Amino acid sequence: MEGVKQRIGNKGEALAAEWLAASGFEILHRNWRTGRYEVDIIAVRAGVLHFIEVKTKRSTRYGHPEQQVGRRKVRHLVEAGCRYISADRRWRRIRFDILAVQLYTDRPTEFLLIEDIYL
Repeated sequence: MEGVKQRIGNKGEALAAEWLAASGFEILHRNWRTGRYEVDIIAVRAGVLHFIEVKTKRSTRYGHPEQQVGRRKVRHLVEAGCRYISADRRWRRIRFDILAVQLYTDRPTEFLLIEDIYL
């Protein structure tokens, strides 16, 4: 049975995919898995392959969504990305990104794309 956090996460990922597509990204995969690692969205824009971690929140009471991505999650994103490109070597330019999705009940959803994150 799906919990509240899972429902919010799923909604955020769906909205993120729509927003990315409207922003010129071609979505290649959603929830791509390799071993114990997962990438929420893998997309391409302008010849650059993007591995995107999506974080969604309904409140900023305990910080913004992007603040919930720690070093461990970034390492897992990078490891998954490395595994992906080792199987598909055509990509010469890659980025690891965070897409923060802030849901509100009284105003439009906000999106913040942080491109090229590093450890």
